[in-house]
Amino acid sequence: MLAFKYIAFHYLKYFFVIMGALIMFLVGFDYMGNAESLSKSANLIVIYLVYKTFFAIDMLLPISLVFAMISTKIFLIRSNALVSFFSLGYSRVDVLRPFVVVSTVIILLFISLHSWSKFARADEFSTNIRSNGQYLSPTRDLFFTYKGQYVYFARMLPLQEKAEGIRVFTVKNNSLKEVLLAKEAIYRDGSWLIDKADIITKPDDFSFSSPGINVQEEGSLKILKGFRPKILDQVYEGKVNFTIQDAIDAIELLREQGVNTNTIRGALYKIFIYPFFVPFLIVIIFFFVPVSARFLNVSLFSFGAILATLLIWGILFTLIELANNKTISSEIALIAPIIILFLIALRQWRKYRMST
Repeated sequence: MLAFKYIAFHYLKYFFVIMGALIMFLVGFDYMGNAESLSKSANLIVIYLVYKTFFAIDMLLPISLVFAMISTKIFLIRSNALVSFFSLGYSRVDVLRPFVVVSTVIILLFISLHSWSKFARADEFSTNIRSNGQYLSPTRDLFFTYKGQYVYFARMLPLQEKAEGIRVFTVKNNSLKEVLLAKEAIYRDGSWLIDKADIITKPDDFSFSSPGINVQEEGSLKILKGFRPKILDQVYEGKVNFTIQDAIDAIELLREQGVNTNTIRGALYKIFIYPFFVPFLIVIIFFFVPVSARFLNVSLFSFGAILATLLIWGILFTLIELANNKTISSEIALIAPIIILFLIALRQWRKYRMST
């Protein structure tokens, strides 16, 4: 228990120091590069920096956990604490346990943050502030299909849950049957409400005896039941930053329509599966380190471990981007590499657990 507390304390200390330094570097570097394009409003600049900080945490927290383990292990070697623990009867697995437990707990907290929209969509919000001077910009010219209907929104305001310039086209037997025209719709109680709309109906057969096109004015209409503004904005704009609930709702809706959900599945895999490369990589690196500085060039090991971590992190990041662009499936991009790391870590764990 003493070793667990001692190692966990130093691990957390190095983690917060490293993560803080990386976040300040990323946010500061970004601000220097984009200061001229930002609004002169001090409030918007502060909000922009807050969202950039959230984005930096989302991006850098996992790799900071690995770097902190490397730094803590080097500290234990240099201070001869590691040799002391082994002399007191602790095994290598006992020394590894604090790193795995603490990193897993932090990863679980990290995953829970993705249920908060401000954190999950921080990069999108900061980009909107830089480009448009507001963190939620209206979506324009949104065209999609829903339950056999083709829907067009000229302008959608996700924050106000409002759409303008609505056109709903109904097709039967590959022929346009009906068109609904409305100036605006408001999302309420799970549906889009239209106070006033014109419905244009086309006859099945055009002839001299047919009644012709019929235009009728209707009120209090409900359309697109269950299609929340955030789902519309993110799914049909090709965005990949989902909250947990938004992603689950989007998958359920799109599956009902037979629409490909690869991108949204990838977003969920990124939230729930990708972060667990951290404890697996910690286990793999940990067992490659000798117990004493006599058997180790500390500087060379630090360089190699950091380089290997960056390489694996870079490969995973590249695979995530390929999945987002639908180049490869989400399962191959995110699940397969994590399973491989898990199997390697499990082999290392079993090997040294049996030998101690």
